[in-house]
Amino acid sequence: MSETSIASGPVRLAAEESGEGAPVVLLHGLTATRRYVVMGSSALQRSGHRVVAYDARGHGASSPAPEPDAYEYEQLGADLEAVLDDRGIERAVLAGASMGAHTSLWLALQRPERVVGLVLITPAFLEPDADRERLARWDALSKGLRDDGIDGFLEAQGEPRVPERWRETVTRVIRQRLSQHEHLDAVADALHVVPRSAPFGDVAELSAIAVPTTVVASEDDIDPEHPRAVGEAYAEAISDARLITDEPGRSPTAWQGSQLSKLIAEVVEQAQT
Repeated sequence: MSETSIASGPVRLAAEESGEGAPVVLLHGLTATRRYVVMGSSALQRSGHRVVAYDARGHGASSPAPEPDAYEYEQLGADLEAVLDDRGIERAVLAGASMGAHTSLWLALQRPERVVGLVLITPAFLEPDADRERLARWDALSKGLRDDGIDGFLEAQGEPRVPERWRETVTRVIRQRLSQHEHLDAVADALHVVPRSAPFGDVAELSAIAVPTTVVASEDDIDPEHPRAVGEAYAEAISDARLITDEPGRSPTAWQGSQLSKLIAEVVEQAQT
């Protein structure tokens, strides 16, 4: 594995690349880092894929945006294109979780020639200003993180809204991933801006996507922040998209790095036929 720093305008993106073969770019979610897409699995590299992963602006070891409001999908999408350009990748399969899923969709709609396949993991599109209560929750998380760091974020979040058997695990993972950020104030900025941004205007626009696509949707009792109905709507709007939902009694597919890697590899194979 080789680590590098990629310029996207004034922002420096911390990235890593490993493996050889068909290119796959991994994009993480809001408050996460590049470690939290396939959860450390190296199955893609072992199965003959070139994997590029990077920390979004303001996240992980990447530098903050030049302005606190510069975390909209237009800027996140431009960062993704900068990563492709820097790595000399003309077209790739994009696998993104939540914010990363929507960054992938932005590029697939705005620069379709750069995308040969999509894996959309737990998307959660929210129309800007459509749900004031939910936006207020994101703002509380932003303020908690800015004022009191990780403890402030966890206090603002309250007890995770998941089944009791998962609560300790979810809290531990949140603390671990937040500890990976060099610029917590930048993450707080992103927490305020990203939920107010939109990668497209209407779900119907996704019908323009004509590449192999898999949508991974979690059950609402496990991941209420990423409603299953959103994944279902995306899979219905995108022609021939495959919808993957959780198996009863098992941990969510979105938490299983090896299973996600298998799904990504299947999309790569589809894109090559």
